[in-house]
Amino acid sequence: MTDTAISAAPRRVSDNAALVAKRYRSERRFKLYGIAAIAVTAVFLVLLFADILVKGLPAFFEHRMMLPVSVSQEAIDPQNSKDPKIIRTGDFDGPIRESFRAMFPDVTSRGDRKKLLGLLSSGAADDFRAMVVNNPSLIGTDAKVPVLLSDDADQYLKGRQTGVAKIAGQGTITASADGEKFKLVTDKTPVLTAGDIVRLNGGAFRVVSADNGAYLAEQVTAPKSLDPANAGAWDIVRFTVTEHNRRIDDQEALWLEQLKEKGVAENGIAWRFFSSGDSREPELAGIRGALTGSILTLLVTLFLCLPIGVAAAIYLEEFAPKNRLTQLIEVNINNLAAVPSIVFGLLGLAMFLNFFGLPRSAPLVGGLVLALLVLPTIIIASRAALRAVPPSIKEAALGVGASHQQAIFHHVLPLAMPGIMTGTIIGMAHALGETAPLLMIGMVAFIVDIPGGFTDAATALPIQIYLWSDLPEIAFQSKTAGAIIVLLVFLFVMNAAAILLRKRFERRW
Repeated sequence: MTDTAISAAPRRVSDNAALVAKRYRSERRFKLYGIAAIAVTAVFLVLLFADILVKGLPAFFEHRMMLPVSVSQEAIDPQNSKDPKIIRTGDFDGPIRESFRAMFPDVTSRGDRKKLLGLLSSGAADDFRAMVVNNPSLIGTDAKVPVLLSDDADQYLKGRQTGVAKIAGQGTITASADGEKFKLVTDKTPVLTAGDIVRLNGGAFRVVSADNGAYLAEQVTAPKSLDPANAGAWDIVRFTVTEHNRRIDDQEALWLEQLKEKGVAENGIAWRFFSSGDSREPELAGIRGALTGSILTLLVTLFLCLPIGVAAAIYLEEFAPKNRLTQLIEVNINNLAAVPSIVFGLLGLAMFLNFFGLPRSAPLVGGLVLALLVLPTIIIASRAALRAVPPSIKEAALGVGASHQQAIFHHVLPLAMPGIMTGTIIGMAHALGETAPLLMIGMVAFIVDIPGGFTDAATALPIQIYLWSDLPEIAFQSKTAGAIIVLLVFLFVMNAAAILLRKRFERRW
């Protein structure tokens, strides 16, 4: 061996070590890139779900008043018939309004009384009516009635319109008329700023300007008296959002603060969100109609696409001859799985509505359209499940005398069923979240009634989310996010069921 060869050997060893170290560094970088990608994705998912939860959780709660109401027989059941049909047509709004106005005896002008009653929902008497219909013995007695507040009042009490700070007044303060405004004078260090509300002797004044302990203010609600001798404790109410930037003005906000201080307003679970249909009033709107429409639509989809899809998969995988025609069918099935969903909506509009004349906005038509959408996915998943069964299962069945059909239906299909069910559940979860095809067949209509059958007019949960997201009221933003939460729960449950089925019946060959 020459000296050149001897000197070259250590160099090759060092070069190889450098290459190995470089390769390890590259692998570590690639691993870090993967971890960073997963971390960024996780951060975005957490932010998305946190935003949905923060906006949607208030939709599951509502503010009501427990109002003492006189259940007047003259207004509800003048003939004392005790007939639920007659009781249901009685005047339940009148007693509620009288009782509510009695809580604010200082509100006397017609405009203020109208504004005061505007804090109540248009469906405030619904719970009262249901209570008396279910228990007619309440007629002629006094009862505690849950009265629903309007959406604006509800949003205010949830703190979604403005923050509120209450500061106890120090020392004494006097109010005196100064033209159309009032002058407030306090004997303590000035603590008021423009926009503060001073509650004094049953009235409220909004500070307009301040000058060396004397404040110029405008009246929000009338006080009982301006006599300094009658002035008692006073306090300051400070809103973080000005009156012009919220839907509740200062006068309405002070009324709601009085309800809170009296302990009349309470926050409870909004069961009507799950038990009511759609409504123009946010506080009355619910998802029951949309949820029922989605369930009916998915039932039609399931009963159509599952048997047809599995039968098509069995035929193509086990019985169909391998020629150009079957290859063309397989290529088209794979292509249909990637077609935009709105194309299936256009197909449903042309075929089922215009040609066959099926009822518009019906779960039957929605199920037919979604079945066309999901069918390629189920066929592909079913073929993959059949292909995953070892050929030895079928060969052993044939070897003991079973026919080809018996081998497939008695041995191969039962073993492939977990994979088929997994693909079907994932396909149904895909159908549950689809919106575009249902828009094309008219399920975007405003429908209040709960559908009772497959041919009744209905909408679906994704469509309901789409409709609510386009409305300007703040409360509908919470309703939209709440409906998204319900939809995500259903999707998670369906995907979890698919995973559990796969784990429960998975076999290792």
